[in-house]
Amino acid sequence: MAKASAAKLAQSALEQGAGIVRLAPNWVPRSFCVPGRRIKLHPDDYYAMGGERGGIDERWFSSTTPADNGPLTSENEGLSFIVFEDGGQTKKVLLAEAVQELKAALVGARLWDAYKCWPMYSKFFDNKWALPHHIHHDDAFAGLTGQMGKPEAYYFPPQANNYGGEYPYTFFGLEPGTTRDEVRKCLEDFEKGDNKLTSLSKAYRLDVGTGWDVPPGVLHAPGSMCTYEPQKASDVFAMYESLSSGDTVVPKALLWKDTPKDKVGRVEHLLDVIDWDLNVDPNFRANRFMAPRPVEPMDAMMKQGYIDQWICYRSAAFSAKELTVLPGATVTIKDSAAYGLIMMQGHGTLGVWDIETPTMIRYGQLTHDEYFVSEAAAQAGVKISNPSKSDPIVMLKHFGPANPDLKL
Repeated sequence: MAKASAAKLAQSALEQGAGIVRLAPNWVPRSFCVPGRRIKLHPDDYYAMGGERGGIDERWFSSTTPADNGPLTSENEGLSFIVFEDGGQTKKVLLAEAVQELKAALVGARLWDAYKCWPMYSKFFDNKWALPHHIHHDDAFAGLTGQMGKPEAYYFPPQANNYGGEYPYTFFGLEPGTTRDEVRKCLEDFEKGDNKLTSLSKAYRLDVGTGWDVPPGVLHAPGSMCTYEPQKASDVFAMYESLSSGDTVVPKALLWKDTPKDKVGRVEHLLDVIDWDLNVDPNFRANRFMAPRPVEPMDAMMKQGYIDQWICYRSAAFSAKELTVLPGATVTIKDSAAYGLIMMQGHGTLGVWDIETPTMIRYGQLTHDEYFVSEAAAQAGVKISNPSKSDPIVMLKHFGPANPDLKL
C-alpha cells in the first residue's frame, strides 16, 4: 500500500474509533502441529491454507511481527490488519504500517521513543498434543541472525479450555543436576529416533485460569491446553527434541532454525543458547508460575461492576490482564499504556464500538472481537457497557514493555 494511502487510512481509522481501532482475525498455521479446534474456526477451515502448510492452530493478536514458517510462508502471514469502514466499503491497513505512520498517537511516546515500533504481540496457541522440547533465543543469540530474542508467557483461559487436549502437562527446563554432557548426547542423537530430551526434564500439570512465565533460553515442551501467549515481537525458536507427541518426526532443519550459517552443525552452539541457571532452577515453579492477582481490592472492584486481574506479570517485555465486566454494569477503565484486546465472553460496547464474542468464525471473515486501544484512549478511560442480565464480558488485554501500572 502506498505510504500516503496507508497514512490516511490509519489516521481515519483512529479517528473513526475515537482512539480505538478494530483488528481482523489473523490466522497462522504450523506444519508440525495438529489443531486443537478450540479457537472458533469453522470445522472446514482448519486447513484452509492447504494441507502442505499444516493446520491452523494459532491466532495472533495485535501483531506487527511476520510469522516465520519457512519458504512457504504467505504474504503478510502473522501480521494484523486494522479494519476501516469508509462509505459502505471495508478497507484494511496493516497495523505495522499504522504504527509507523501514527507513531506516539497510537502506541504512546514512551514506547515510540524507545522502540520505534509496537514491540510485542499475543496469540492463541491451540495444539491437540504437546510440542517437542524447544527454546527461544535471547537477544544476544537472536541478534546473530538479525532478530530479537523472545520471552513469552502463558495463560490458560477457561473459556477456551473445557477440553484440555491430549496432554495438558508442560515440561519446563531441566532437572537440577542435569549436565551439559547429558544434553549434548540428546542433541547428537537427534536423527536417531526419539532423542529423549524430556527424560531430563520435569512436567507440570496445567491448571485453567493460571499461567507461566517463560524467559528466553528456557527449554519447554508446551502441553495441549489452548494457551493465550503474550510475547516479545519475535518468532525466533529452535526445536531441540526430535519427536513430537512421541510419534511425529521433527525435521532436522528445525533443530538448526535461527542458527547462524557458520554455526549450523555445531552442537556446542545449541548448548550455549540454553540459559543453564534458569533451566536447572530448583525453585522453577515458585519463580515462574503465575496465579491471577487483582489490580485493586476485589470487593472494591466488584462494587463498581468489574474485576481486573493481572495474569502475566513476571516479564519486563510485556504484561497482560483479564478484565471482567459484570452483567448489567457500565464501567470506565483507565490504563496508563496502549494495549490490544481479545474478547473471550459476552457482548456489549467498548467506546464507540460494538463488541461480541463469536461462537464460530469462517477463514477470512471479519469479527468484532479484537481491538487495539491507543495510549491516549487508554489513559482517558474506555467506557464498557454490558447489557446482558446474566453473561459477563471477559476480555484479555496485552500491553507492551515496562507497563507503568504493573507494580506488584
